[in-house]
Amino acid sequence: MMDLTVERAGPHDFIARNGRGATVRVGRTGAPGAFTPGELLQLAAAACAAITTEELVTRRAGPDARIVAEVDHERAAGAREYQALRVRLRADLSFLDDSTRERVVHAMRIAVERQCTVSRTVERGAPVRLTIDTGTTQV
Repeated sequence: MMDLTVERAGPHDFIARNGRGATVRVGRTGAPGAFTPGELLQLAAAACAAITTEELVTRRAGPDARIVAEVDHERAAGAREYQALRVRLRADLSFLDDSTRERVVHAMRIAVERQCTVSRTVERGAPVRLTIDTGTTQV
């Protein structure tokens, strides 16, 4: 059984769940209180970068360091896919000297490139294998 599910709750309204009890509302563009699947993809890339670099930042800036990941996308007019995701990490490292700050930023970039599952998967172009089961929908 898969640990992640998305279940219809109403018209254009879905609830995504994981096995640990977390939920998020998913819907179409403009649905109040919901993320679109595209927004979740973008957020996954941003969150992965933030989580991957957290230790590098907190080791220098302290355990309460604020890290903000922002994300948007590039998409051609009328296209049904993104050409690129743009993730921006913000962390106050202004107190470091220039050389140390450059080393930390370099380490952050390398960490994301080598360890961020989401970015690595998107960049590789992993296939999505769809199975359609027309039997019972009870879980």
